[in-house]
Amino acid sequence: MEVRKQLPTSRSWWKFILLSPITLGIYPLVVMFKIADEINAVAGPHDGLKTMDYVWVLVLSPFTLGILPFVWFHKLANRMGAELHRRGIAYDFSASTFWLWSVVGALIGVGPIVFIAKFLKAMNLLNADYNEKG
Repeated sequence: MEVRKQLPTSRSWWKFILLSPITLGIYPLVVMFKIADEINAVAGPHDGLKTMDYVWVLVLSPFTLGILPFVWFHKLANRMGAELHRRGIAYDFSASTFWLWSVVGALIGVGPIVFIAKFLKAMNLLNADYNEKG
């Protein structure tokens, strides 16, 4: 019998937003590092892809004039959406969610918060399915 590590399923947007300034931005970085590893564990055996470690996004971002985080989130959101679909989880999430809420939604102020809520919910759903079915 295969023993695999249980992935977290209770990340919340309010905790993410609240702990971001309290930890001087360290909490969201830790969450992004972990999510990159988790999506590789959840989707990697099926799609053969590997999401770049978030540390590289941070290191290389200045050299790409800040474009790399947009590319990273675009690709990650698409990968998460594809895995949700493959697993039969009825939750709409894709790169368009990222662009509409995080980028365009920034114009109304709350868009990035809505994106974080949707992003964390999508990862929670994937992790729960992974914990149950592998």
